[in-house]
Amino acid sequence: MSKTFVFKFGGASVKDAQSIKNLSHILLNRLRNRTVIVISAMGKTTNALENLIEQKIKKEDFSLNNTILKNYHLGVCHDLFDKDHPIFSQIENYFLQLSRDLEKPLTKENYDQYYDQVIAYGELISSRIVQEFLCQEGIFCVWQDVREIIQTNSDFRFAKVDWEATALKTKKHISPLLEKFPVITQGFIGRDKKGNTTTLGREGSDFTAAILGSCLKSASVTIWKDVEGVLNADPKRFSHTVKFEELDYKEAAELTYYGASVIHPKTIKPLANLSIPLFVRSFINPENSGTKIHKVNSPNTIPCIVVKEDQILVSFKVTDFTFINEGHIHRIYSELEKLKLRVNLLQTSAISVSIVIDKQLYKLENLIEKLKSEFEIRYNDSLQLITVKNHNPKIMEELLKDREILMEQVTRTTFQLVFKPL
Repeated sequence: MSKTFVFKFGGASVKDAQSIKNLSHILLNRLRNRTVIVISAMGKTTNALENLIEQKIKKEDFSLNNTILKNYHLGVCHDLFDKDHPIFSQIENYFLQLSRDLEKPLTKENYDQYYDQVIAYGELISSRIVQEFLCQEGIFCVWQDVREIIQTNSDFRFAKVDWEATALKTKKHISPLLEKFPVITQGFIGRDKKGNTTTLGREGSDFTAAILGSCLKSASVTIWKDVEGVLNADPKRFSHTVKFEELDYKEAAELTYYGASVIHPKTIKPLANLSIPLFVRSFINPENSGTKIHKVNSPNTIPCIVVKEDQILVSFKVTDFTFINEGHIHRIYSELEKLKLRVNLLQTSAISVSIVIDKQLYKLENLIEKLKSEFEIRYNDSLQLITVKNHNPKIMEELLKDREILMEQVTRTTFQLVFKPL
């Protein structure tokens, strides 16, 4: 492995001026030339950009919220820079470009592509602000547009990485820079062969860090979060959580598959393939050890609880008095694959197939449209999915109490239930 290091800072770690100052303090004692710093959009910027798109769909005036978002970024800059600093004109220019992109036609057919072009501004703006501030503080680093590095296909919103092309671009563009300066870049975004901006899936900045770490054969990748490390449950939902000092790649991958938000699901594989350790550490208490994800020989037995919001339970019932067979399941999965919808839970009976999927705009109605001639389709939305790995009777009893359970599934190691939130 090379002595290259990758750091990723999420939205909460750059949400305001004080947070960006804290980031600079973290880097001050840890930064080496051969370091890549991946930056997410500031605070809730991605949500705000999604809201602008939603207003566009509803044909509402989004100019006020666009101005509010611009003023939020300018306000952070006013707290970090003198008023004549060039960052202000850069921010104004980004928002001018954003306004132009928002004015472009938006249809059901081009929604995913439109989304990616708009949503990328969050990362581009935040990374530019952080880079300018670090340079001002004497921590000299180079800004790199990650779209020139990460090449993907054209599956907008869920783009697949062209690993060979990305590795070549990383070697050509980033490796020479790292000989002289650390590199600041963006998470979450890439570019297809036609030059269109793509995204790697919501919360994909962790994956960006893993992609670059893999291509650079880094010594380690570190994700800086607002938690002490990887916990066995969300401390905002459950009391008495346990922090893992270390976690095996496979265990971490399983937790992300079930929806653990501390790490993006695709982050583990490229690092595990090269035995690159992944550290999850707190930007609030940076001296704490955090969690090290690497090869661990002893299995974890601590119960882990993962909650996924905005779930939809869809049931497909055969209408011709036959029983469910592999052909029915294949037919449903074929349409799910075309729509890039992942199944979080599957259950079959003699005459029906039930699946749980994430809520995504237009996707459910498209799925129903494609399959309504073959199945009787019903669905419930606004649900929660809870997954417990290494469950025990006490946890199961507590989670089942006073809930309207719509689906339940138990295996030797995993317990899952779908229900309407209280």
